[in-house]
Amino acid sequence: MSVYSLPRLFIAGLGNLPYPNTRHSIGQLVVDAVAERLGLRLRPTRDGFISNGQVLIGDTNVDVTLYKTKALMNISGRPIVAALRQTNASPSSMIVLTDSLSHRVTSLSVKLGGSANGHNGVKSIISALGGDMAFYRFRLGIGRDQTDAADYVMQRLSSHERQFWNDEGVDLVLKEIEKIAKKSAG
Repeated sequence: MSVYSLPRLFIAGLGNLPYPNTRHSIGQLVVDAVAERLGLRLRPTRDGFISNGQVLIGDTNVDVTLYKTKALMNISGRPIVAALRQTNASPSSMIVLTDSLSHRVTSLSVKLGGSANGHNGVKSIISALGGDMAFYRFRLGIGRDQTDAADYVMQRLSSHERQFWNDEGVDLVLKEIEKIAKKSAG
């Protein structure tokens, strides 16, 4: 007799906790919005904030863990991977929400595996996983202007961007999470 188990997903939002609502912290903003939409409450831990539960995403039941670290983005890999391992989830069931200068504002690009593309937060996770790159990247578009990239990512999100990622953007993210959950269940 086989026991049916729910697809298990671990979703980490990258950002710099001391700098909320900046482009660089958009991953953490979206984790907060997903938690609110799913009725989950993030609770503090030593290294971050975590929430888990069995939820319905679209028409798919999912065992989900949401996580955001207290560590600055460039050194966030260790606490994210430690939290992933505590849930007994595999790296292939991890979704990392991260800012992307390469994608237009309010766009979402989903990718499984691949290089860090110069993103130090993703590099830190790959390093903490021992080089395993087979996790999902949800690249949240922040666009780019003529200013220095380091200055640009630390600028505050516009009210339009904040509203988008708390509303339609969460819908986009949840649709993609559901696709991954269905693959995991299949």
